[in-house]
Amino acid sequence: AGLYTNPNGRGGNLKMLELKNITKNYGSKQALDHVSLTLENGIYGLLGPNGAGKSTLMNIITGNLKPSSGTVLWNEENVHDMGAVYRSLLGYAPQQQGLYDTFTGIRFLSYMATLKGIPKKKHRDEIQRVLNYVNLTAKAYRPIGTYSGGMKQRILIAQAILGDPHLIVLDEPTAGLDPKERVRIRENILNISGGKIILVSTHVVSDIESIAKEIILLREGKIVGCDTVSSLCKKHGDVKNLEQVYLQVFEEEENNGNSHTI
Repeated sequence: AGLYTNPNGRGGNLKMLELKNITKNYGSKQALDHVSLTLENGIYGLLGPNGAGKSTLMNIITGNLKPSSGTVLWNEENVHDMGAVYRSLLGYAPQQQGLYDTFTGIRFLSYMATLKGIPKKKHRDEIQRVLNYVNLTAKAYRPIGTYSGGMKQRILIAQAILGDPHLIVLDEPTAGLDPKERVRIRENILNISGGKIILVSTHVVSDIESIAKEIILLREGKIVGCDTVSSLCKKHGDVKNLEQVYLQVFEEEENNGNSHTI
């Protein structure tokens, strides 16, 4: 299963994730080109057009992919060497994949708690905590196949925060949701951010603008910007908002047919 650790254990209150010269090649295609980042407590937005390398970057951070070269460090320790200990510190919500439609919400969360190595005696309280958090307690015994898109997104966020992980990676958490559900999920992300590193990949610029500590701009496998929203706006001609920054930075890709959601 995994290795469950005390949320207040390793690393104290300050968390640090470092990516050092991460490169990933798929044959002759280079998906990531010497990406270096240092993330500390707070929410980070990862923005870029389709094909920029966002999914590859997240899969390397979560250990689902190995980089062709480069190193990922958690509090200065190589995550590859940490193994199950690193996985126990991590919560990951992919886009709506890996959901078992015949499972009830509570069975799915129980299954994920077991995979994460959370002790059986802690399952009930921990599952109740995350269900309350994403407002799904009343629907916990319904099959996931009957859930709306928003409910599926919320159950994925619930499993990501099981065990109170220090590092949470969310891939398009508001994709396909109506505005009300998007706001609710944005508020949920903000509410759980204390003492954690949260990385949110999204095409919905407005969903991350108001809550992110910094925005990471990724284009063709390279970091082309990493700063606060206000600093990015100033750097790009004192524009009014992150949407205008996005349009400036990725204008070429936009003109080639990729799009973003506002």
